[in-house]
Order: sequence, then structure tokens, then C-alpha cells
Amino acid sequence: MINTAIAMAKGIVGDANARINEPMSAHTTFKIGGPADIFVEPRSVSALESVIKLFKQIGMDYQIIGNGSNLLVGDKGIRGAVIEIGKELGNINFAGDTVTAESGVLLSRLANSAARNGLSGLEFASGIPGSLGGAVYMNAGAYGGEMKDVITKVTYLDDDCEVCEISGGDCGFGYRRSFFTDKNYVILSAEMKLMYKSMSVIMDDIRQLTEKRVSKQPVDKASAGSTFKRPEGYYAAALIEEAGLKGYTVGGASVSDKHSGFVVNNGGATAADVMAVINHVRETVFEKKGVKLETEIKLIGEF
Repeated sequence: MINTAIAMAKGIVGDANARINEPMSAHTTFKIGGPADIFVEPRSVSALESVIKLFKQIGMDYQIIGNGSNLLVGDKGIRGAVIEIGKELGNINFAGDTVTAESGVLLSRLANSAARNGLSGLEFASGIPGSLGGAVYMNAGAYGGEMKDVITKVTYLDDDCEVCEISGGDCGFGYRRSFFTDKNYVILSAEMKLMYKSMSVIMDDIRQLTEKRVSKQPVDKASAGSTFKRPEGYYAAALIEEAGLKGYTVGGASVSDKHSGFVVNNGGATAADVMAVINHVRETVFEKKGVKLETEIKLIGEF
């Protein structure tokens, strides 16, 4: 089936944008992950829709990814297809204080584009290394801001590949979850309502948040961002540090010395290394602190 599927996919997206045995380590911020049987990069919404319809018709399993910033892919890779919604699906349009952007746009680019247009509300997202689609999917947030604060409408493909819309108020945004979290819908774009403010003030706020992030987070190491969700009434990083796990290492992976909420790739880490660190942290924190940590990162593929 793979040979047939890749040939048909190339007919939709072009030879250069459909590949077999693509290493997922090249498509995740963790720099970890075995090969995907098929890897496709659509460069238009119509191509994206056509590829999804193709895989559904031939019974090919597929995964949708964005910038790969919240993912840990197994060392054995991904069976079936991976469809990456990347920068080619990253158009941004402004209309007054409203911005509509495609799901492949990087949050950093979106936040800075809004700032240059004198629009405030996305400063918190300027340092999140993900794309808009993933941010909507998990209601990404930082420094007191969340996507739910600005989203007014989301356009998506449902299970029948029909284009649908949902208001921000109906998206069910919560802590690292949304209407989309437990569904296979594909987010195409989002509309956001922002606020007018001086560009210089916005850029200064972004600069300060960037400095705070660089000083407190291990931005010099490959990671998938915050590894664990915040337990109710606690902070994951504090629990991990209090349990004496700062710097705990297995192979090429470790609990960051800079921020205990991050598991980082020190170079050459495998998914097995990361999972060993995660499992040890969860077991130790539960034993010593009585709190069960849940992972924030999404695990996909074969481990």
C-alpha cells in the first residue's frame, strides 16, 4: 500500500513534498523520532484536503503535525502517513483589530506581525515554539495569557472533510485542551480579536518576555517544551526539584538543570531515554510528594 499511497500523494503535492521513510527527528523540536512510512507537506488548503481524502479512501492511517513542538515520536517511527501543516499554510490577514491566520503559521511570526500592526494580545505567544494549529488544539499559554483569550472563530475540517466553523466561545478551551483535543478534526485557520496599542510598547513587552524565557528556560537545548501539566494546587517544576530530580539523566536525556519542568535532549537522546526519565520522575514524585504528574507532551508513533 505504501508504494501506491506515495505515488498518489506525489500526484497531489508534487514529488518533493511527499517522501518515504522520513526521519521524524527532523520535524520535531525534540530532535527525536524514527522514520514515518510516508511524509507529506501540502502547500495549499486544497492539497491538504485532497491528501486527507486520499488516505481515508485507501485506508491509510495518518497523523497531523504542525511545528512538532509538543511531540515525542517513538524511536521505531510512525506507521502510515504524517501530514505536516507547515509554513506554506501560514498566511496572515489583518482587518482592523482582527487577524485571521492559517494554522501553519509560527506563533512567533504571528505575534510579531500583530505587534508591527499595533495590535496587542499575542505577546504571551511570542516565545512559544509552535504553530497556530497546535496552539489552538491545546489552548497554548504562557505568562498569564492563553489562546482562549483571543480566539473568536476556528475553521476546521471534520471527519467527512467538510469545512466547518466554530466560535471561540464554543471551543471548550481549558487547561491545555479544547474542543479539538479528543477529535481527529484538522484545524485550518483561526480568527483572533486583538487590541490597539503602541507598537513600541508591544515590542518592549515581547522583549521583556523573551528575556524572562531565556533566563529561566533551557532554550539552548532541544525539548518539547514543558513536559508535565501543572497539577492542581502545585507546580510541576517545584515538585520535581523538591524530589531531588533536577539534572536526573538517562542516556542523552535529562531533567533540565535550568528548569525542572523540562526534559531536554543533551544530544543523541532517544525516545526511550526520554520515556525513562519521564517515568522515573512520575514514580519518584508520587512516592515522595503524593502527586501524580501527567505529561503535557503528546506521544505518537511506535516506542
